[in-house]
Amino acid sequence: MDRIQLAADLSFSRIIQGLWRLVDWKQSKEETLALIEFCLDKGITTFDHADIYGNYTCESLFGEALALKPSLRQKMELVTKCGIVLPSANRPHHRSHHYNTRKEHIIRSVEQSLKNFGTDTIDVLLIHRPDPCMDPEQVAEAFDQLKREGKVRYFGVSNFKRHQFNMLQSYLDFPLVTNQIEVSAYQLENVEDGTLNHCLEKRIPPMVWSPLAGGKIFDARDEKAVRLRDTLANVASQIGADGIDEVLYAWLLNHPAKMMPIVGSGKQERIGKAVQALTHTLTLDQWFEILHASMGHEVP
Repeated sequence: MDRIQLAADLSFSRIIQGLWRLVDWKQSKEETLALIEFCLDKGITTFDHADIYGNYTCESLFGEALALKPSLRQKMELVTKCGIVLPSANRPHHRSHHYNTRKEHIIRSVEQSLKNFGTDTIDVLLIHRPDPCMDPEQVAEAFDQLKREGKVRYFGVSNFKRHQFNMLQSYLDFPLVTNQIEVSAYQLENVEDGTLNHCLEKRIPPMVWSPLAGGKIFDARDEKAVRLRDTLANVASQIGADGIDEVLYAWLLNHPAKMMPIVGSGKQERIGKAVQALTHTLTLDQWFEILHASMGHEVP
């Protein structure tokens, strides 16, 4: 599988496995380990987490599976996020839903994530959401300390717009390596508002969440979804794709921003479809046909 270079000694697999719903898959440790090994065998080496996933349980579930075969840790890149605070029985000291990007919280979150994973280092830490009460000096101090201590190798952000990214970057002595954003043929906000162009400008390959529009593309009845399904099915027949999901992934993969789609399924068949999408090349006619179907009109 192609790899995307984020730094001199850091690259991600072009397809990323997401663990947001790991707790919902109700797998045993052995089954989760088998899923990890399946991904690695397919060339998917990058695994995306966040401290809050699964009501603060998904990191631990992944770590318990990884403990069955610790040698696999050297074959993967672990990404996790922090900054969102949710009331939870698993975090009884949390009183409300808010954002916290203060130095102490970031460091405490990372130390907990390291315990959850059973590892000494996180490859990339992301600030999960732009914090309207962010003190960038505190974020910078936390990042500096975590980097010096070897607990985090690299840093990035998630869901940041251009001005938010640039503001935080201006306080750091090292570059942010990615911005995890939502992009799909159904959801074009980050294409239209310049966020994706900002990634191109800064040479920062974006991680992409919800590449299948959260599944709504398959059964939603709104006009956009219907238009897209028809167009995607037509393109699928032209390129020999096995389903519109492969075309949706291919549409992202054929963009020059080097987007890295995150697969949110625990089913091997679904993961395999994302990998298969790497073999499909869209013509410009096909790529714009899908764009036009999403917008509901042609480009000017």
